[in-house]
Amino acid sequence: MSLWTWALGAYERPGVSEACVELQDEHGQSVPYLLFAAWAALEGRRVEAIRAVAAARAWEAEVVAPLRAARRRLKSEMPGTADASRLALREQVKGVEFGAERLLMESLQAMAGEPGPQRPVAEALAAAAMAFGGAPEAKITRLATLLS
Repeated sequence: MSLWTWALGAYERPGVSEACVELQDEHGQSVPYLLFAAWAALEGRRVEAIRAVAAARAWEAEVVAPLRAARRRLKSEMPGTADASRLALREQVKGVEFGAERLLMESLQAMAGEPGPQRPVAEALAAAAMAFGGAPEAKITRLATLLS
């Protein structure tokens, strides 16, 4: 199964989106990279971590995070802007942000090896989180449980 298809289904599971956004907002984690790490572990795919982390860090910092910030800013009223127009623009930005996350995940998948024996999701997520500065073990364990 492709990373994107798996990630869409996984993100819809109860508690996953909340756990991911909390790790993103409170601990600077990359949700696409965390989902990639979990998917790769479940698929048993080998990952060249240095290359994948570099791609995820660059894409997150230069593309995804600025789009997310713009989308979130457009959620609030802005002087001189009609609400309907602002909210319509917000939806457009949301679509572009979603597309950027998809492109990142497709790029990460292209870096992964062929499927093999599964690896522990908790270990993969811990390593992925550490690459982005770390996160509390309990939060990583919770996400691993939700994704396994």
